[in-house]
Amino acid sequence: MDALQTTRVLARHCAVKALCWVLLVCVISTTPVLITTLQAEKPEKSAKNEKPGRKLVYRVEPEYPWDLKRAGIGGLVRLDVTISPRGLVDTVTPIGGNPILVDAASRAVKRWRYAPSDSETEIMVNVEFDSHYH
Repeated sequence: MDALQTTRVLARHCAVKALCWVLLVCVISTTPVLITTLQAEKPEKSAKNEKPGRKLVYRVEPEYPWDLKRAGIGGLVRLDVTISPRGLVDTVTPIGGNPILVDAASRAVKRWRYAPSDSETEIMVNVEFDSHYH
């Protein structure tokens, strides 16, 4: 293989690699929007006479992974959250979203605190990451 053929092979390899990155960014960054959290109420597992939903009393913002923000990758993360009667987040189950953003959102939501209640509560939490915000 001479120098010209080697150069062509390397150029083709770089072009394919660049195309793969562009496609990855396009697929992952479907919905960049402001970092906000919306709580969609799900039917509670118990407590028939209790008001739906729980008051959030302490919130930790998720850390936006620097490399995803720099690459312009954002999106929506949906989590199913179980809150103990004491107001602690017991479980966080990912429902959808970029796996790296899911990890960042889950770590933050596990540190949230809610007002006490008579029973366990299950809610859906949406965390949106926007790489163009800030």
